[in-house]
Amino acid sequence: MGFMRHNGLYIACLVVFPLLVMIFFTTLMGEGQPAEMPVGVVDLDNSSMSRKVVRSLDAFQNTHVEARYADVASAREALQRGEIYAFIYFPRDCAANMLAGRQPGISFYYTMSFLSAGSLLMSDLKTIATLGYAGVAKAKLQAMGVAESQIMPLLQPIKVELHRIGNPHTDYNAYLSPMLVPGVMFLFIFIFTAYSIGTELKFQRSHQWLEKANGNILVALVGKMLPQTVLSLLMMIGYLIYIYGVMGFPHQGGWHVILLLGVLSVLAAEGFGIFMFSLLPSMRMSMSMCSLWAVLSFSMVGTAFPVMAMDSALESLAWLFPLRHYFVVYQTSVFSGYPLSFCWIHLVCLLAFVLLPLPLLGRLKKAMMQFVYMD
Repeated sequence: MGFMRHNGLYIACLVVFPLLVMIFFTTLMGEGQPAEMPVGVVDLDNSSMSRKVVRSLDAFQNTHVEARYADVASAREALQRGEIYAFIYFPRDCAANMLAGRQPGISFYYTMSFLSAGSLLMSDLKTIATLGYAGVAKAKLQAMGVAESQIMPLLQPIKVELHRIGNPHTDYNAYLSPMLVPGVMFLFIFIFTAYSIGTELKFQRSHQWLEKANGNILVALVGKMLPQTVLSLLMMIGYLIYIYGVMGFPHQGGWHVILLLGVLSVLAAEGFGIFMFSLLPSMRMSMSMCSLWAVLSFSMVGTAFPVMAMDSALESLAWLFPLRHYFVVYQTSVFSGYPLSFCWIHLVCLLAFVLLPLPLLGRLKKAMMQFVYMD
């Protein structure tokens, strides 16, 4: 505790930086979804129908009509320069051809270089194009004398009911922040667990450290890790209270599941850090491997790309990342409210990470007694 008090790195990386990360991510996606994303319009028809569709598109929450272009080439150049994320194209005589039943094409182009922006705008553009057609078709059928009760079954034979379970507002903040922030906290815990043990070699205190524990490496580790474990637990629990209690993120599973997952995750992260130093008893190598493993966790967790769709080798490798098991338990029991029995194997895996250093305690003790620190 005295060493932690005099070494500002511990407070900076276990308290200050996690706090900054919490504030950054939860405010970055504070609106839930990207809003007012710029789109362009190429309207060669310039009819009342096309102008109405453009006004309706601009009224959508996700889109903002940024500019109008004279032709597709200039709109495509703006898209390539990053000035807009998408544009919609109305050909000449679009409304007249639609009323005449000639099936004109309304085209929309969107960039998938930005996955979230492209997906959301594609959905809005597709919706507005469908609504534009439906409005013209409805007016035409009314002019032909078709009854109102018969028009809608013709335009929409099947009525779709969309139910977004667990996150009805498609709130990116509620879905991603509970993974991103713990992932960064895992990174700091991984690194500073290895750093904390490595300092005993670096400052030539390893013999004294073991003597204080009467040669029992397990007692020595508990004494070494307890202060920063308490600190990390306080940060993790504080974050969980902040997002679920203050910000109101969906948590169908209840507080007992949330707190159990938080405590188990911190202990699993520290267990992995101790295991990595025991396996590679060098501060530089163990911290490098911990950093690499933590960074890879963001790709292997399954939020950006589903694990079940990965190559079979990568799907198997995903089991070796504590953050993956944290996310599955969160998604299953906290976010969706299913019983812990639905994800018991992932809880067992987190517990396995806690116990992972035990087989290598003898190797760690030998390293503390015999290894000489080298810069």
